[in-house]
Amino acid sequence: MEVSMFLNTLTPKFYVALTGTSSLISGLILIFEWWYFRKYGTSFIEQVSVSHLRPLLGGVDSSSPSNSNTSNGEADSNRQSVSECKVWRNPLNLFRGAEYNRYTWVTGREPLTYYDMNLSAQDHQTFFTCDSDHLRPADAIMQKAWRERNPQARISAAHEALELEESRSSPPLLSSCSCATAYILLAEEEATTIMEAERLFKQALKAGEGCYRRSQQLQHHGTQYEAQHRRDTNVLVYIKRRLAMCSRKLGRTREAVKMMRDLCVFQLMKEFPLLSMFNIHENLLESLLELQNYADVQAVLAKYDDISLPKSATICYTAALLKARAVSDKFSPEAASRRGLSTAEMNAVEAIHRAVEFNPHVPKYLLEMKSLILPPEHILKRGDSEAIAYAFFHLQHWKRVEGALNLLHCTWEGTFRMIPYPLEKGHLFYPYPICTETADRELLPTVFHEVSVYPKKELPFFILFTAGLCSFTAMLALLTHQFPELMGVFAKAFLSTLFAPLNFIMEKVESILPSSLWHQLTRI
Repeated sequence: MEVSMFLNTLTPKFYVALTGTSSLISGLILIFEWWYFRKYGTSFIEQVSVSHLRPLLGGVDSSSPSNSNTSNGEADSNRQSVSECKVWRNPLNLFRGAEYNRYTWVTGREPLTYYDMNLSAQDHQTFFTCDSDHLRPADAIMQKAWRERNPQARISAAHEALELEESRSSPPLLSSCSCATAYILLAEEEATTIMEAERLFKQALKAGEGCYRRSQQLQHHGTQYEAQHRRDTNVLVYIKRRLAMCSRKLGRTREAVKMMRDLCVFQLMKEFPLLSMFNIHENLLESLLELQNYADVQAVLAKYDDISLPKSATICYTAALLKARAVSDKFSPEAASRRGLSTAEMNAVEAIHRAVEFNPHVPKYLLEMKSLILPPEHILKRGDSEAIAYAFFHLQHWKRVEGALNLLHCTWEGTFRMIPYPLEKGHLFYPYPICTETADRELLPTVFHEVSVYPKKELPFFILFTAGLCSFTAMLALLTHQFPELMGVFAKAFLSTLFAPLNFIMEKVESILPSSLWHQLTRI
């Protein structure tokens, strides 16, 4: 009775204020939840409930000794995730002056991000400098040039180092490599054509070979000489690799293949860890595919597609291409559905599934479902950046094999049925790392490129709940403001219906208990 009297005293303004306030609060919660999800990839309410409320309600403490094995497993998984998210130098990176800058001149867009260029600057300092550079003025100039952010300042410093080197009367005991590295910088950044870059690299090769021979004779005289020989080796390998890439771009593919084979042999003979960062075998695979020399491609894959060596999209998708080549020209999805897959077709499909599991972003670029951009100078294995770098150079090779893209189109999505939870488990590789999206956004120009994300993040329940709550209360507030009397009647009827069971229970209690006892209870 008292509840009914209280409801009758409420005015429509109260309902408008109530629903408006509820809509405002749920809207603020929705905005915060959405911002937190976009920034951290998880729901704030869900994270708080899992991290703080579950232990209070009797959840298992992850730090307990009984879960030590689980903790060790998670630590191993985290270490693997960190390893998987390592950024690698793109083996097929373009020339800044002749290719990246030309794109900027034509489109007005910057194809490289600051993060990507900063990583390149760090690589150049690692490859082309050593601790003894300060002993020689020209090398000291180049050491500062590699650290310089302004491209024109780097080019000016390279010219200054060359002038200083040419004016030197006699070679010092410790050979100077500034001449070779100065030519490298000019070929990479000042040359506006591949032919001009090749000419400068040939001059760098002449200087680099002389430095390498001198430091090779002195490498056992002390740690300083050994460090300089290691630097000279890096310089020589870098120059030869870029010269091979120039030959490949200028159409002299057989010459490029010969140079790359020599570099692969040289890389296997040397024990310097930095040489493995160049991944010259990926340059060799691309050139052999251009020559359609598939037997040699298979031989290279047999050497590098080993379980103990790090995988890449180039290795996995090239292996899939070779398997697809054997059956793609006669493959028909209708015929395969009727008679089943043959052994060769099954091998091709399994190779495609293996490649897609390693990098699920590649098929959309190969099938031209997403537009390509210029590849970055660094890539993240299994990420969108690696997919762009692979498809940019290898799309033509897939198109050249009749039916290969059709086979890929018919089978690649089947991989996701095999791995329904890619972040929790993997089939042939480790679970897909969750850090790829963040790293790819740093490497790729997101201003004009939409980063491919896998797997797609589903909106958390609490964001959907707060969105529905906000919309519902806002609609109630609007209806109450427009039709106050009618909504007041509906509200009173709804609340009366809601409290009807409570009123019924109260009446029964009054009828059962003595009136004096009930009077004393109501007074209390």
